[in-house]
Amino acid sequence: MATLFLIVLSAGLASQWLAWHLRLPAIVILIGMGLLLGPITGVITPSHSPEALNAMIGLGVAIILFEGGMDLKLGELRHSGSRVGRMVFIGAPLAWGLGAVAAHYVAGLSWPVAIVLAAILVVTGPTVILPLLRQARLNKETAWLFKWEGIVNDPLGVLLAVISFQYFTSSRATTLTASLQDLGLSMLVGLVMGGGGGWLTGWLYRRGAVPVHLKAPILMVLVLLIYWASNLMQHEAGLLAVTLMGMVIGNLSIVERQALQTFKENLTVVLL
Repeated sequence: MATLFLIVLSAGLASQWLAWHLRLPAIVILIGMGLLLGPITGVITPSHSPEALNAMIGLGVAIILFEGGMDLKLGELRHSGSRVGRMVFIGAPLAWGLGAVAAHYVAGLSWPVAIVLAAILVVTGPTVILPLLRQARLNKETAWLFKWEGIVNDPLGVLLAVISFQYFTSSRATTLTASLQDLGLSMLVGLVMGGGGGWLTGWLYRRGAVPVHLKAPILMVLVLLIYWASNLMQHEAGLLAVTLMGMVIGNLSIVERQALQTFKENLTVVLL
């Protein structure tokens, strides 16, 4: 297990260094390295069950989304708020609908499978977008737009995929109204747990209730706890909760906010 862990860490960081050296998007080298060490050579063969592996990946993605949420400044919406709204609230449903139509009529998939697949493909995701933005030479407003779209769309796309899957596979007679209620409940849980947890954490940090050297480690644990508790309350609400938590903390006046963000950025590089 220790050998596997070290191989993954070494190969992952070496891939990101190579991408920086070659001026290529890190995600391209990371995928290539994963294919090389996994199915091509068989050097890495995960021994964990799919459930355990998915749980570990979920915790990593939760921290990545939280760090991305911390980087979303509400002041940026003055410049690109309307465009972000169109990409999230108009673009995502359009991509979902057109993707389902293409999957059904072009790929020949059944409607249930096509709809779930299209919901999955709505997600661009910060694990892909953020490394690309580090390499792409975009102007500031365009970079803001893609950053907001990638981070906000990720938890929403996951919710759409999960609720669509539950709708088509549930043993009970699930109605569209019940599915929409699940979506609304997920967003409510995310808002309360993420928004409330972020505000409470910021309030405690500003009052000096936590020593400086423990703020970053405690924050990381709190993020994972919010993710876990939100998922317990409502399936797959955790990603939305930690994104909102990051946004709240990132927009509060915390003295050590830059140090906290630097710690999270370094952790995100390792998790990628």
